[in-house]
Amino acid sequence: MLTRRRLLFTATAAAPAFALGSSAASAQRAAAEESDGKPLPPSILALKNRSHEAVPITSTERQQRLDRARELMQQQKIAALTITGGTSLQYFLGIGSGQSERMFAWTLPASGAPFIVCPSFEEGRMTEALHTVPGGATTKIYTWHEDEDPYALLASSLKAATTSSLPLALDERLQFVFADRIAKAVAPRATTSGIPIVSGCRSLKTPAELALMQLANNITLSVYKAVYQACGPGMTNRQFTSLVDAGYARCGVRGEASCQVAEFSAQPHGSPTPQIIREGEMVLIDDGCFVEGYQSDMSRSFVYGKPTDRQKKVFDVVHAAQAAALAAAHPGAEMQSVDAAARKVITDAGFGPDYKHFTHRVGHGIGMDMHEWYYLVRGNTMKLAPGMTFSDEPGIYLADDPAPFGVRLEDDMLITADGAKLFTPQSPSLTDPFGNA
Repeated sequence: MLTRRRLLFTATAAAPAFALGSSAASAQRAAAEESDGKPLPPSILALKNRSHEAVPITSTERQQRLDRARELMQQQKIAALTITGGTSLQYFLGIGSGQSERMFAWTLPASGAPFIVCPSFEEGRMTEALHTVPGGATTKIYTWHEDEDPYALLASSLKAATTSSLPLALDERLQFVFADRIAKAVAPRATTSGIPIVSGCRSLKTPAELALMQLANNITLSVYKAVYQACGPGMTNRQFTSLVDAGYARCGVRGEASCQVAEFSAQPHGSPTPQIIREGEMVLIDDGCFVEGYQSDMSRSFVYGKPTDRQKKVFDVVHAAQAAALAAAHPGAEMQSVDAAARKVITDAGFGPDYKHFTHRVGHGIGMDMHEWYYLVRGNTMKLAPGMTFSDEPGIYLADDPAPFGVRLEDDMLITADGAKLFTPQSPSLTDPFGNA
């Protein structure tokens, strides 16, 4: 259900990051004060703005990211790295942008000054943005008019920037139309995947990044708990998610939520079908929020009223599987071993084999994107390292039960020097999903 993973912050191609406009700010204030035209419940009103707690990433840290990328390029014999709009551009430069049909690209050579190729009418905006960018004073801007070839311009600019004939690495998020034309323009120079460079930087989080992720997780947990306390049987899943939106607005951040009830909780990404929360039926909530570009991702499963023995058993198995994945995660362990540890618990409890009821991997990388490299999945022999962050989210989905339901428990996880830890406490039970959080 891709709409759950929608990008929450977008701008025009090559546009610098900017604050909420007046209309967006007004909408946010309205959401913070009421939901569906009604006054907010006390638990939501008790939430406070926490955006002031976020410490933005500094220019010095962004310069360190550029240095790390160059180091990786030199190790892997890469001439340069090219990135268009998206989170990788924001990661390296702090410039938040989307991508239009017009080719905009930032290129970082393994040695030498970076350069930008952009439409001529964007030159002024890019010049302004570069004032706050590491290396901005030495970054060259090459512009093209609407009837000119931006790919030939990128090729000639790359040739001027480096004497190396080594490959050009392309960020994985380049649209095919750009990647294909860039590859043809720079030939006979080869193009190659930029994943080892970009993810080699982004997958290892710094203390500043971890602090932003911790704040995002703390806010998500507090909003989920407040909405859980405000809701109950008879309310719709749409009312539940509207209160989550209002809760995030009161905390000064943006986020989203999915709420799936009863048989729809047996679908890992749910359904758009309108649903009503009923006593004794499973409720599964998911997603998170953004803090200075960094995300949380959290799932909780619970029941209003008395759960059945079947529901309690499934919850307990998923809880044990999540703990097993956490215990298996440590530096040097293969990423697939974390998935295997959780899957063994679920299979041993009779909910296997294989992907029969635990239908997805146990975790994905997380940071500026909700799903980013690397992945805790069978077949991935890459080793865990301190500073990596992942979701830890086993689930059991019983779509073929007489009364279908699913349980997923998800918290974000940090690989530490000697093991792993969750950003947020595990959920205690179906009837006490947040405990003392």
